Amino acid sequence: MIRVMGITHDHQVRTDIALDDIHNHQNYLWSWVDFSSPTEEEAELLGSFFQFHPLAIEDCLLHVMQRPKIDFYDDNDFLVLHALDPDTLELVEVNLFIGESCLVSFHHRELQEIDVAWESIQKRALNRKMWERGPFTAAYLVIDNLVDQYFPCVYAVEDELDELEKLGGRESIEQLMNQVFDLRSRLLKLRRTIVPMRDLMYHILNSKHIQAQKEAGAYFSDIYDHLLKLSEMVESDREMTADLRDSYLSLNSNRMNGIMKTLTVITSVFMPLTLIAGIYGMNFINMPELHWRYGYFGVLGLMGVLSIWMILSFMRRGWFK
Repeated sequence: MIRVMGITHDHQVRTDIALDDIHNHQNYLWSWVDFSSPTEEEAELLGSFFQFHPLAIEDCLLHVMQRPKIDFYDDNDFLVLHALDPDTLELVEVNLFIGESCLVSFHHRELQEIDVAWESIQKRALNRKMWERGPFTAAYLVIDNLVDQYFPCVYAVEDELDELEKLGGRESIEQLMNQVFDLRSRLLKLRRTIVPMRDLMYHILNSKHIQAQKEAGAYFSDIYDHLLKLSEMVESDREMTADLRDSYLSLNSNRMNGIMKTLTVITSVFMPLTLIAGIYGMNFINMPELHWRYGYFGVLGLMGVLSIWMILSFMRRGWFK
């Protein structure tokens, strides 16, 4: 699907115009063309109608996820951005061509962030100062909405992390460790999304193209600040999951030590008893104690006294603390 928006010289927003009309500079100050899940025929317009650079078109048509970047060409700037699926945290590539009088967005899936930016421009139709900045305004709204969508994903992980921290040791260590590693995996996906976008915004802010437009640079600086905050949140959450992982491992180790201590005490008490029972269970003929009238009770008494003595000895050494 291709949709076209034009901003007239009297700062009116029109969305019912034909694609061929966007080059009519007498009627339109600048325009925005959005390619959403385009067909092959529609995608060919990038070269045949807009005449973008072949390398940029190749980047758009490739279904291999690329790292966020910006390329500067003679007539336009080409950006590769990442949207984030809030349910699966999978990346969706968004491509932007920013020209002097036209913005072209290209993405293989319908995205709510693009729709929000599209509607936002229509709602701000009377803000003339904003529209005078040209396609950079729409580009800023798109990138800002893409970055804003990262926040709910990070907040969702933080909420689960807080719940996991409150559970303490009420669940099994195996379940807790599985949840911790699941959170670390999701945080890694977020990090792989946020950090490259942060680096891209830093590169844009320090490029000569943006420095020439100070007002546009201020808007992109705001996006960069959001990405810095997001990256700090992700790193903080990763450190917290590492601390939880270490705590659960220590807790599990302590539990295992307690179990081993209990088994050691039981084994230590019964080893001499087993030795005594084994000796008198051999049934040799020349064993004087076998013919003793009180031999059975004597051996039981010896076992009892020996057990009590060993238990008291272990208690004095602090084995039961």
